[in-house]
This record gives sequence, C-alpha cells and structure tokens, in this order.
Amino acid sequence: MNMIKATLLSAVLALTAPAAFAAGGGGKKIDDIDFSFDGPFGSYDVNQLQRGLQIYTEVCSACHGLKQVPIRTLGDAGGPSLPEDQVIQYAKNFEVFDAELDDFRPALPVDHFPKSSISNAPDLSLMAKARAAFHGPYGLGINQLMKGTGGAEYIATLLHGYTGEEKTQAGTTLYENPYFPGGWIAMAPPLYDEAVEFQDGSENNIEAMSEDVAAFLMWTAEPKMGARKQAGFAGVLFLTLLSVLLYLTNKRIWAPVKYKD
Repeated sequence: MNMIKATLLSAVLALTAPAAFAAGGGGKKIDDIDFSFDGPFGSYDVNQLQRGLQIYTEVCSACHGLKQVPIRTLGDAGGPSLPEDQVIQYAKNFEVFDAELDDFRPALPVDHFPKSSISNAPDLSLMAKARAAFHGPYGLGINQLMKGTGGAEYIATLLHGYTGEEKTQAGTTLYENPYFPGGWIAMAPPLYDEAVEFQDGSENNIEAMSEDVAAFLMWTAEPKMGARKQAGFAGVLFLTLLSVLLYLTNKRIWAPVKYKD
C-alpha cells in the first residue's frame, strides 16, 4: 500500500509540473497518433471510450478527479454511451457530500465525478485540451484542423514512453522518459501490460491502454466534439452555397452593363 501511495504521489508531482506537458519544451518529438476523432470528420470510438473509462476508474481515479464532468454524460450519444442502468450503477462507485444530509451519500448520475482526492493532484477534466504536443503553422491552423493540438498524443506517448532506466537524485527516484522535458520524470510508470482486463478481449498492452485513456480524456475535455464538427460542416456547406448564389446573382445583375454595346 505504501508503495502504491508513493507511486501515486510521484505521479501527482510529475503531472503538476508546468514543463511536463509544455509544447516542445526539450522533450523528444511527439508524433501524431491516428485517433478516430482526428480530422474534420472524425468521431469518438465508443468502445475505446468505454475502455478508457475503465482504465480511469481502476487506475487514475485513485488520485485524479473529473470534477467538470457530470456522471450522466457517460450515457450521452457521442460519448461512452452507457445504458441508463449502467450509468446509475457506475455512479454508486463514488461518494459525494450532500449539504442537506450533512453527510456523504452514494453519487447519482446528476452528480459530477468527485474532485481529486489529493489536494495538489491536477483535475483531468480538461487535461487533453490544456496540453499541446504540436501546432500547425502560426495563424493557419493546418495541424489543428487535421491532427488537433496533440494533447491526447502527449498523454498517450508519455504514459508508454518509459525506457526502464532509473536513477536517484537528491533522494528522489527518477525514471527515464525521453518525451518528458529533460528526459527524466519523477512519476513511476503508471501502466503495465495487462494492468486492466477488458471484457471484449481488446488489447491491454501499455501502448493500447495509453491510447484508450488518452482518448477518454479527450472526450472529457471536449464531449461535444461531434456536434461541433457537424455544425461546422453544415456552416461551411451553407456558406459555399451562398457564395455560389451571390456570384450568379452578381453576374446576372451586371450582365446588361458589362455586355452593353
């Protein structure tokens, strides 16, 4: 138990370090991961989100909260899409303080996920939007349009980027991770192969689990991504049609003047 607490504490220290998630910052270059939600027409993979939820619940929730996320949204379309009875049952995994009862009670779907259980542990609700691994050309947003800003890529790559080398410095054990600025991080590897068992038999190696939980954290940070993309597509289509109509109207109005003898 003490070892687990030490590992969780070191994870908190690593996550709270501002340089840990800084874009660039001296860490090894992070490549794009082909997430299903990338690109203007991408969408979340429901099965991947459900696996990420399981990893968060069994591994991350011991320290980190999702206080900005209502539990009921686990049943929303475009998210993990859990059935209503499963959402109700899942909510009972947590306790919330009820001011009217002046006591704790099992959480309900209308409640939010609990906040971080450790005072200085960062909340993960918006983590994937707060951290950027890469950007497109300044002002153009090409990478942002096709690949996003790389927050999910950074989280996934950092989680499985450990080399296995360790060293002790000032009484603190550091772990080599070339994707972390400086190359050494105080957070012990939080995941290992087969750390979580999935009922659907999906891969549970470090790389696969890292991508699953990173995708889930992307959803917590932007749960309405699908609706935003649909609205954006409809807007672009409307503006394109409007531009064509305006061009044809302008051409028709000025035709008598342009071709006047």
